[in-house]
Amino acid sequence: MRTLAVWCPDWPVVAARVPVTVPAAVIAGGEVLACSPAARLEGVRRGMRRRDAQSRCPELTLLDHRPELDARAFEEVLAAIEDLTPGVAPLRPGLCALRVPPRYHGGERETAAVIAERVVELGLWDVRLGIADGMFAAEQASRRALTQDVLIVAPGGSADFLADLPVEAADDTAMVDLLRRLGVRTLGAFASLAAGDVRTRFGDHGMLLHRLARGEDPHPISRRSMPPEFTAGLTLEPPVELVEPIVFSLRRTAESFVQRLADHQLVCTAVTVEVDADGALASSRTWRHPRWFSSVDLLDRVRWQLQGTDTVRAPVDAVRLVPEETHGLGEHAESLFGSGPDAEVERGVARVQSLLGHDAVQAVAVQGGRGPADRQRLVPWGERDDTGRPAGRPWPGRLPAPAPATVFDSPPAAVVVGAEGQPVGVSGRGAVSAAPARFRATADGDWQPVASWAGPWPVDERWWDEAGARRLARFQVVGVDGSAWLMVVEGSRWWTEARYD
Repeated sequence: MRTLAVWCPDWPVVAARVPVTVPAAVIAGGEVLACSPAARLEGVRRGMRRRDAQSRCPELTLLDHRPELDARAFEEVLAAIEDLTPGVAPLRPGLCALRVPPRYHGGERETAAVIAERVVELGLWDVRLGIADGMFAAEQASRRALTQDVLIVAPGGSADFLADLPVEAADDTAMVDLLRRLGVRTLGAFASLAAGDVRTRFGDHGMLLHRLARGEDPHPISRRSMPPEFTAGLTLEPPVELVEPIVFSLRRTAESFVQRLADHQLVCTAVTVEVDADGALASSRTWRHPRWFSSVDLLDRVRWQLQGTDTVRAPVDAVRLVPEETHGLGEHAESLFGSGPDAEVERGVARVQSLLGHDAVQAVAVQGGRGPADRQRLVPWGERDDTGRPAGRPWPGRLPAPAPATVFDSPPAAVVVGAEGQPVGVSGRGAVSAAPARFRATADGDWQPVASWAGPWPVDERWWDEAGARRLARFQVVGVDGSAWLMVVEGSRWWTEARYD
């Protein structure tokens, strides 16, 4: 089997959707990684420093390198080639290789013509192909082919083809620099060196490049395997308006969806339910599960989505189940004796939720914030809290652990005074006017001496918003009876926010 390389020059510029007539360059590490044909006409070259490139072409458009954009854009090319022949090996964005089917399209040149035509249909005008015995020789052939053409190296002729190429074709800066200083200018000159001398002088890496220069490519094509398609759907003919008939019709689809994942040793922990009405997408929502979805769980989510949305106002044409997150079955499998009480609790909560509705059963989650009330968040049971404030980020003024056990919904007014009965306050710089000596946890409570206290933890919130700006300070206060309180002062007003048990 021979190797065919498909090369799309200047791919970072192509992926950025820059018009051909615009001089543009993609910059990585302060150097030009790729440039458009218009920029190349002005003297811009790959590897040139940013300032030198701008001096050659003052109107040059500079773009930051985005590797994720390159890979995502090249995925379309890979998919198009895989429609013609399976087993494409992506080498890097803009370059891929595959085995040439000897007689599938009538020959090597005919195969290359079919692939080039398919890539051009995607709007990529500059595509070049090379065919040789190995991947390295095929890549070098593609780089020397004409636009929309193929350069074919005869079987057994890779070494002769590579012999006249400069050592820079190896694309190894350190190795090329060393070879140039030793007087080795071409791959043929490097290939003529004795293998033992190369290994002694350059090591295993140099020996690999030596084999490539001799046309002995040890790299097999690593074909990418396409992931199986797990999306399941149901088309309703004629469209159905009532919820329960839709859910009943979807039962077999949900069971096959779960079973297909199980056949691949997978379970689904997040699924998107898409509902079509009048031939268009009417509702889409992603549901998550604390363990994994069974067919009954999927049907419940479809029912809740249809009952709780105002966007589905016409009879339903189709329902699709799209897995968003899957995990290995072993990560969620039950132990030898089951999961005991936890599984019973989950089944019971799921049953209550199916009767009362998805949002009727909620669990407490922790989010980012400074005060204990700010950090509380209620989410529907089974959902992961992806929309709350991140708890791992720094929150200046946040209280240290441990957190108070009781947080009051309506914090009662409090009073804190010093040894001489003067009110205790906090200045703008966080200085306490007097040490707390006595306090009342509620306005009508009894006075109590302070056994110990800590603070203040000043908070300056929304200082940029004149209407919503707040400046307050929190204190931890312990009475002589052992009770511990979290108290807050804002201006001259005190209140009790929480209690430590």
